[in-house]
Amino acid sequence: MAMRTFIRACLAVALAILVVVAAGRPTGAQADGEQDDNLVVVTGRAEVRERESVDTVVIADGPALIAGTVRNGVVAFNGDVVVTGTVEDEVVAFNGRVTVRDGGVVQGDVVSRHEPVEQGGGRIEGSWERWDADAFTSAVGIFTWIAVWVAVSFSTLVLGLIMVLLVPRGARAVDEQRRERIGPVIGWGLVVTLGLPLLAALAMVTLVLLPLGIAMLLALALTYLLGYTTAAWLLGRAILSRSHPVGAFLLGWLILRVLALVPILGSLVGFAAVVVGLGAIVVAAYRTRRRPTVPEDHEPAPPAPATA
Repeated sequence: MAMRTFIRACLAVALAILVVVAAGRPTGAQADGEQDDNLVVVTGRAEVRERESVDTVVIADGPALIAGTVRNGVVAFNGDVVVTGTVEDEVVAFNGRVTVRDGGVVQGDVVSRHEPVEQGGGRIEGSWERWDADAFTSAVGIFTWIAVWVAVSFSTLVLGLIMVLLVPRGARAVDEQRRERIGPVIGWGLVVTLGLPLLAALAMVTLVLLPLGIAMLLALALTYLLGYTTAAWLLGRAILSRSHPVGAFLLGWLILRVLALVPILGSLVGFAAVVVGLGAIVVAAYRTRRRPTVPEDHEPAPPAPATA
């Protein structure tokens, strides 16, 4: 029942957004006999008078008074709904009470925070479902968390496969630093992971460097994903050193993504993965630039002829 209420509330919000977008302008009470498709009110009072007929009523803050006919539904975000006319579909009051007075009819269901009231001959032909704001917040948080987990998993999977298949030398270079220079890897990883957002924040303090700071903040997500993906490759290589590079990466990626499902532990592991991955990249890049390049076909020059 809670899930059903959540889904119906989401549909009501989506309907309200569509109505607001479709409406050319917010409107208040309509004149007698005037026909309009939708009644949208930001703040104040939404009123459908007798002999008036509209499709949908949406109000953000304030009461809704329905004395005429609403062919679809009524959505009130913060306010009561009073029906003395006819609502042919649902009535949703997220933070208010629905009251159906003598002569009023709600042909659909009612979703509201408080139990609806039927006065005199007013009647609700559908059922009432309680709106629980705390449950909605928790459900939104869970769905958001799942969406982020899926997005990060897919991004790191694609990025890792590109790294292993298209840049194999770079992948081997960072793995070499992980095996031989773990101390500098962790140190530089902490410097980069913590230093980049600090530099971005400092740059945003001054107006001249504000664009640079914003650009650095936007690049942080990709930078951290790169470090996390590199750590997945390093973890897989540490377990399967003789395996195919793709297989090693997939193993490390799978371990990290499963651990990411564990509260608190997943965050700690993710931070450690970013630190190690970025540190390995920085150290590998530094060592590669310092290493002298000698052509494979290089041969020592012949000795100079002896002089008499």
